[in-house]
Amino acid sequence: MFSGTAGVSGRIVENVFLYIAVISVSLLLIITSLMVYFTIRYRRKKHPQPVQITGSTWLEITWTVIPTFLVLTMFYYGYVGFHTLRSTPKNAMKVRVIASQWSWLFEYENGVKAPELRVPVGKPVELLLTSRDVIHSFYLPAFKIKQDAVPGMESHLWFKSTSTGSYDVLCAEYCGLQHSYMLSKLRVLSEEKFNQWLQAAKKEREAEAAKEPAGLQLFQEKGCKACHTIDGTLLVGPTLKGLFGKTVTVTTEGKERTVTADETYLKKSLIDPGADVVKGFPPIMPTQKGVLTDTEIKEIVKYMKELK
Repeated sequence: MFSGTAGVSGRIVENVFLYIAVISVSLLLIITSLMVYFTIRYRRKKHPQPVQITGSTWLEITWTVIPTFLVLTMFYYGYVGFHTLRSTPKNAMKVRVIASQWSWLFEYENGVKAPELRVPVGKPVELLLTSRDVIHSFYLPAFKIKQDAVPGMESHLWFKSTSTGSYDVLCAEYCGLQHSYMLSKLRVLSEEKFNQWLQAAKKEREAEAAKEPAGLQLFQEKGCKACHTIDGTLLVGPTLKGLFGKTVTVTTEGKERTVTADETYLKKSLIDPGADVVKGFPPIMPTQKGVLTDTEIKEIVKYMKELK
């Protein structure tokens, strides 16, 4: 019914909204027209003496049955659309979506991880969503779909794109200071281009897996860049440029003190970020204990040492 949506799910939602809108506008016009008619027809000038009007059983039944029927059809139409959106096709391509403050990470079945979601046009895609910290909400406005990503559980949704293009991915649940910056992109590619990208990304990941985990790769995948920069500019967290070896003023148990940003301090800041909070910044960094392995912590610290 609509040609401007980007996917099947968008058309389902828009059709339901259009059905409800048509009924609502029609009732508005009918009721308003009757109000105007009765105001003119039974005005005081024409009927100075009021007359008692007896009720009509059939009229009462009519204006009770018709609205009830319309509401039930709205419910049925909405339920059919909801059921369709929740029933994932068996041939859907699965992609894990990991939300964290404040970034998205997309993991494919072959192990490829990317900060943007890429899918082939015309193929159903099932997203398996979870969160590392607080509740987030995965939102694709162009497809009219939204689903919460909740810590400790896995939720799902599916969609199928009908045209290639680039579409916004947003977080629709307030999740902290950088909520409005939790943005990504959905890239819908032709099947040929998608397969080429997926194969190239897989080869690149296999080459990286043969080595120790790269600090920059971990910095991006674990969402560190959402709060910290590497160029000296400030976000909600201190910049990492030139941090190693620098004297830092922190608040420890309510008291200010100065520490040297050596390896011990950097590791502690990852595992227990609330212990020493850098002066001038809010204590909002989630602990990475259990999220990062010892090897990953080592590589991230090594990467931070190189940011001169």
